[in-house]
Amino acid sequence: MATLKARPQDVEIDLRRTAFIVVDMQNAYATKGGMLDLGTGIDESRTRPVIEANKRLLPAARRAGVKVIYLQFGYKPDLSDAGGPQSPNIRKQMAIRMIKERPADRNKLIVEGTWGWQIIDELKPEAVDLVVKKTRYSGFAGTNLESLLNGLDIRHLIFTGVATNVCVESTAREAYFREFWPILVEDAMDHTGPDFVRQATLYNFESKMGWITRSDDVLSVLAPAGKSTR
Repeated sequence: MATLKARPQDVEIDLRRTAFIVVDMQNAYATKGGMLDLGTGIDESRTRPVIEANKRLLPAARRAGVKVIYLQFGYKPDLSDAGGPQSPNIRKQMAIRMIKERPADRNKLIVEGTWGWQIIDELKPEAVDLVVKKTRYSGFAGTNLESLLNGLDIRHLIFTGVATNVCVESTAREAYFREFWPILVEDAMDHTGPDFVRQATLYNFESKMGWITRSDDVLSVLAPAGKSTR
């Protein structure tokens, strides 16, 4: 067991039963030329530090033998997996509206096979990593994420990615409901909208559902394990 510095209190984690959940680090959300240019509420000036934090964390996780799982948000070109006429997803999911209203911008959006849908080059999955495709905010909705985690005997989930208050929060909440231990790395995530929504997400998890930590604190736990596996 390793002690990870966190709020509201330090948390004991077994790295053999821990996975990183990297949420939606795709060109559409994290790269200039994607949805960032279309007024999504994600600020490009904030995504650079988030990318850099992930670039430090993920190699360290692999060296320590911690599984890295990417969530990849997107829809088929015909939107057949977006939901039927009665689905609220059709009305509330901004990307779906953009795909319908701005066909010329499809390559910037989260349409399967496009540049926007792809995970950014700087954080591309490696052969040892897993990728779970999703069509809803939560990585558990309609996916095999839970069965993958259970099959790997994973209990602790370390979250990074975007957006703190949407897909990260949705997946981490559901993780808690499914008896996993969600840990949010606050400087390895970015939010959409005003800063108070980020603060609200962190407050809720710190006080009710999980733990908040920072990348340097995670690295301090991963580094000794990485040395021992060489």
